[in-house]
Amino acid sequence: MLIRSARILQTNVNRCSTWLTSRCFNSVSAQEMQEDVCNVTGPPRILITGSLGQLGTGLAGVLRKKFGRENVIMSDIIRAPEHICKAGPYLYADILDFKNIQEIVVNEQIDWLIHFSALLSAVGEANVPLAMRVNIEGVHNVIEIAKQYKLKLFIPSTIGAFGPTSPQNPTPDLTIQRPRTIYGVSKVHAELLGEYYNHRFGMDFRSLRFPGVISADTNPGGGTTDYAVKVFHDALKTGRFECYLRPDTRMPMMYIEDCLRGVVEFLEVPEKQLQMRTYNVTAMSFTPEELAEEIQKHIPHLKVTYRPDYRQDIADSWPQVFDDSNARSHWGWQHKYDLTKLVTTMLNTLKQQYQ
Repeated sequence: MLIRSARILQTNVNRCSTWLTSRCFNSVSAQEMQEDVCNVTGPPRILITGSLGQLGTGLAGVLRKKFGRENVIMSDIIRAPEHICKAGPYLYADILDFKNIQEIVVNEQIDWLIHFSALLSAVGEANVPLAMRVNIEGVHNVIEIAKQYKLKLFIPSTIGAFGPTSPQNPTPDLTIQRPRTIYGVSKVHAELLGEYYNHRFGMDFRSLRFPGVISADTNPGGGTTDYAVKVFHDALKTGRFECYLRPDTRMPMMYIEDCLRGVVEFLEVPEKQLQMRTYNVTAMSFTPEELAEEIQKHIPHLKVTYRPDYRQDIADSWPQVFDDSNARSHWGWQHKYDLTKLVTTMLNTLKQQYQ
């Protein structure tokens, strides 16, 4: 408690020093004081909700290298592993508890709120009531807090925000969105609510629609695109992989390093440069068969079989190719990993686990 209090005190001292220097001998109103403190320049104070998931831990590391260890606060509702606690600030944060999040934002002097807490596609379909609470009520809480405290708010979206009536090849930023999963419905809700709050209240809301994100740092969790992670583990462990999608199921994908770098670059774009609030981003599109063939260049004995399950219907309703031309032209998005580089990197990284 003493360490946390000292950190908060130091943050407040740093933020107020400019104001004290220039105005300590003047009589100012509380509103003027707040405006001056908010205008003090320096590294942003960042809160990441749901940070123990696939993206949160990696993004925290990238942001801490850029803005400083103490300025990036990870949070979640479960006890963090020891290495997470040693890496930097970590707090309990229940996004369904408005006052809990509000207290953290105030006490920790938060500037940016990155909201990763969500139940993903397949998990959400297994528990729709819980997905509605986490994915919709949780968004309501963070959006209202972001408005109240003038925060920059980032909420990721997904290829799952599109549905079977959306054009699939390519899928543009602006088109019909009628998703068939509660995850996709909740993401469309977040996109539109964020755009409304930006238009109505001037809140700096930003969102990127991610494709399947491939990473060696976290285990596959059973999501619709997670076959593209599990195949690497199975190839190295057993040389056999059973895919729950058809071999010709094409979906957009990206490597996690591109994903995390894209988030940071997007958050740093001057607000006046953004022509939209939600952008598609991607790096490549491939099928399970194409991915297996690329892996077999390194592991020729890999045997792949296909047994589609309920996730096939989900995948069939999603985009096959993402059109991210607006992100590339408006704020300079560029991917660095194609399929060949992705496969080489994943195998080289995971080999260390199975030797």
